[in-house]
Amino acid sequence: MAGHSKFKNIMHRKGAQDKKRSSMFSKLSREITVAAKMGMPDPDMNPRLRLAVNAAKAQSMPKDNIQRAIDKAIGGDMENYEEIRYEGYGPGGVAIIVEALTDNRNRTATNVRTAFSKNGGNLGASGAVSHGFDRMGLITYPASAGDADAIFEAALEAGADDVSSNEDEHEIWTAMDALHEVAKALEAKLGPAEGAKLAWKPQTTVEVDESNAATLMKLVDTLEDDDDVQTVWGNYEVSDEVMEKLG
Repeated sequence: MAGHSKFKNIMHRKGAQDKKRSSMFSKLSREITVAAKMGMPDPDMNPRLRLAVNAAKAQSMPKDNIQRAIDKAIGGDMENYEEIRYEGYGPGGVAIIVEALTDNRNRTATNVRTAFSKNGGNLGASGAVSHGFDRMGLITYPASAGDADAIFEAALEAGADDVSSNEDEHEIWTAMDALHEVAKALEAKLGPAEGAKLAWKPQTTVEVDESNAATLMKLVDTLEDDDDVQTVWGNYEVSDEVMEKLG
């Protein structure tokens, strides 16, 4: 999940995140299978697959699971997943983009629509909010990868556009078509990234107050809990004080 810059305070309630591990593994597997099917099944020859495999490794996904996901694509015994994007508004008028990989468009659309309507939001038409975001590459490293200056230097040399660091992680932003190259250059210097994917970066953000924050978090959690949903992006910021009150 990612809101804006204080992205990490949106990864709230670490315990809840741990419980989502098996769900996360199935989403990572799905991305690996789709990436392997769309290109070569060899990560060295397929940039999207390489990023998917690296992201899985960063989440400690077992090698057997990764290989099984690739084999699924090679064997052809997989559902036909399609990539779908949904756009809508959450509590407080925040803009939300939901990216899904699904083998049943109707099921996913119903689930996403229900999540919005039950949690103070509404689903919009395609293009309703994406004009307020920039499509970019996002590479993430844990804070332990180095101090902010060292990461900034490495990212700049690798061809990144922007870097933001906080106590939890470093976010390295790249032009959309430079993601694979920058990720590869950074891997040589810093090791595999925790995550590397195409992302939606909000052009402006909305500060969410206490009255809307709890409902917004519930909407985000509900969407993320759906097996078909891969990523949820938003243009909101929630202050640390409000997050602490939410527990």
